Parts: sequence; C-alpha cells; structure tokens
Amino acid sequence: MSEQVHQVAIIGGGVCGSALLYILAEFSDINDVILLEKYDAVAKVNSHGRNNSQTLHCGDIETNYSLEKASKVKSAAEMVVNYTESLENRDEVIFKFPKMVIGVGEKECQQLRDRFELFRERFTSMQLLEKEQLAEIEPRVVMVNDEPRSEPCIGLAVLDEYSAVDFNKLAESFIKQAENSDTESLQVSFNSHVDEIIHKDGIFHIQTQDRVIKSKTVVVSAGGHSLLLAQQMGHGLEFSCLPVAGSFYFTPKVLNGKVYTVQNDKLPFAAVHGDPDVLVDDKTRFGPTALLLPLLERYNISTFFEFLRVLRIDISVLKVFWDLFKVSDIRNYIFKNFLFEVPYLRRRLFLKEARKIVPSLQLEDIEFAKGFGGVRPQLIDKKASQLMLGEAKINPGNGIIFNMTPSPGASSCLVNAETDMRLICEHLGARIDEEKLQQVLHK
Repeated sequence: MSEQVHQVAIIGGGVCGSALLYILAEFSDINDVILLEKYDAVAKVNSHGRNNSQTLHCGDIETNYSLEKASKVKSAAEMVVNYTESLENRDEVIFKFPKMVIGVGEKECQQLRDRFELFRERFTSMQLLEKEQLAEIEPRVVMVNDEPRSEPCIGLAVLDEYSAVDFNKLAESFIKQAENSDTESLQVSFNSHVDEIIHKDGIFHIQTQDRVIKSKTVVVSAGGHSLLLAQQMGHGLEFSCLPVAGSFYFTPKVLNGKVYTVQNDKLPFAAVHGDPDVLVDDKTRFGPTALLLPLLERYNISTFFEFLRVLRIDISVLKVFWDLFKVSDIRNYIFKNFLFEVPYLRRRLFLKEARKIVPSLQLEDIEFAKGFGGVRPQLIDKKASQLMLGEAKINPGNGIIFNMTPSPGASSCLVNAETDMRLICEHLGARIDEEKLQQVLHK
C-alpha cells in the first residue's frame, strides 16, 4: 500500500476530468495530481464522439435556454475556442460548420423572430434567415423536388463560428498539455476502477481493484458513477438518477452544417437535430432519440446493478415519474422513443422526425447508427420531487467534489474545471495564476 499522499486525485478521464487535470497543471501551483480512469484511454464513454452530438453548445440555437443561461454557456464555450488556438492539431479537435435552429409553421417562426430580437444584442453574429436565405445555406431544408416546402420556415443562424468538437481529441489534448507543464508530479493511471472512497483523518483513501491511492482532495467526474461514489460516502442521498440514452441515425450528406429544431417546452429532452459527423465522412447524423435506460453506460450491461443502487426508488421518485407520465406530450414522447429502438419500426418512425428538417428524405436514406449514442445521468431531486436539468455538483465542503455533467457539460468543461480548481486551491491554500488564466482562456 502506497504511503504517498497526493494533493489532488481526479476520478474520471472524460473531457471534464482531463480539463481539470490541464487547468490545475497550467494555472495553479499545485504540484502533485493523479488522474484515475477505469478504461485504457481517455474519453471512452460519454466524451467519445460516437456517444454525443459533437456540438459546441453556445446557447444561441438551443431554444430551451434563457438569455441568461445562453450567455453563461456562450462564455464557457468561448473558453474552449480560446484554449484550442495554441493546439498544433486544432483542425482535428474543433470545427467550423454553419449552425442554425429552424422554425417550421407560423407558431415556431414567430417564436424564433421574438427570440432573435431578445438575443441579437448579446449574440451579435446571429442572423435571421427568411425562407429564401435559408435555402441558400441549407437547400435541402427548404426545397422538395425543386419546389419550396409549403410550410412557413425561417432560421436563426450563426454561419462562421466554431460549432463542433471531437471531445475525445479535446480530452487527449488536455492530457498532453498537462504532461508538458512544469507540474512536478503528474500521473495518469488507466485501467484503474475505483470501488470505494473512504475519508479518514483528513485524507481520502481511494480503493481501486489493486491498490489504495491517498489524496488530500478528490474530484469525481464520472457521470452517473459520480453519484454512486457520493452516495457510498453518505453524500447526495437526496438525489436519484434517471439515465436517458440517446440513439442516432445516419443519412447521406444532406446538410452543410448543424440544423436544430425548436424545443418543445413540455419536454425535458433534446429536440432532434441534424449534424455533420466529425468521425464519419460524407454523412449527416440525425438524433438523438431519448430512451429511459436502466444503465449508467449505454453499452455496458454490468452497469445495470449500479443503476439500481443510484435509483434509490421511493415515493418521491415515483412522484417524479408520475408527474412526467401524466403529461400527454411527455408520455407520448417516451412511448414513441421506446418504439425507436424496435428494429423494424424505428427507421419508419424516425423518418417522420427527420423530415421536419429535410422534408425530401426517403426511407432508404435512413440508417440506424449502430454503436452510437451515450447516456445522460439526469438527476431527480427527491426533496423537491422534480427532475433536474443541466449540470449538477455535490460539494460537501471537506475537500471532495462530485460532478454529474449532462449536456452541455462537455462544452462547459473548462469553466467547470476552473470552478473546481478554485474550490481545491482554497481548500489546500494553493495559488492560482490569475493573469495567465485570463490571457489564455478568458481573452
């Protein structure tokens, strides 16, 4: 058993854990950090490009974001763009595509016109595209058999900004940059599955399958497993976890950029969108669907029993389920998304969804993206009996932090890492190089 006591231990080598490793190494005087990842490489789960939409969320085309939230998300995304400026392989990490949200029908068109007036001052590069202008950027959104689609249709678009990220490559770059820093002792330990964390005499004892790692502070960024480890220590018992899985479909390349649709306010799930895929050439990827799945990792059946442990089902959890299912829009949506997983039906059902974006699509154009799609660990607040949306953090105040980061967590990875760095440095009495932080990430 090692007697070394690290200053910081990070559990989880996705884009959020690796971002924290980088930001501690680059902007603090902490000189001893270890990152533990249970797989053999970084970003193998939700941060892998197969398991997310590869979108750099900036708040401009996500219609479920208020102006206040959109402004915060924009600032967080700008940190990612600023960070990548110095990368030699920047073109492999971050990508420029046109992006837009389209409104179809009078109601959605008016909603986007109102949104444009509200957002245009903060999002100065946003454009309102009428049907004819929209056809110039995304002809397949508007044209059917050389004729414009019959419904009213407009778009809110940003045409010349970074809009897509390979979060796997981004995580790899964070590790590389951290390893190139002046940090005296920096370790990345793969194939290190954390079974338990024990807090004893002011030190955290992290039990893996073959050793114990000791650390003064710990940050857990491991998706739904963050809640599992927290609850083993008696923290976050007021939460339950509802894993929402997303599936995708491929078509031939029918879009030039990212095309989102207007969010249904009654649905706490993402609306379908179409995206260029940074991993698969000459294809457009449509999705995601939203399936309530009893797994903490999409294709890892062994996580079923871990899901049962974090579900912590009781009357308050059942009330959340009841509140969800008694809303007809949500009930029908959940049922339809179950059908999206049925092999014969799913392509036919999803075709109708995708045709809102590209009305000329045919059944033979649709292909289920086998092996694509991840799980978002949505939390249920059992005290309030409500589903929580967005990022969640459990901070008992004793030197350990647990992060659960569904969308847009990957886009917010650096601002989340900065928050955690400040909490860690305050606990350890460490110093932050504020000037360097401003110059590099907050330009």
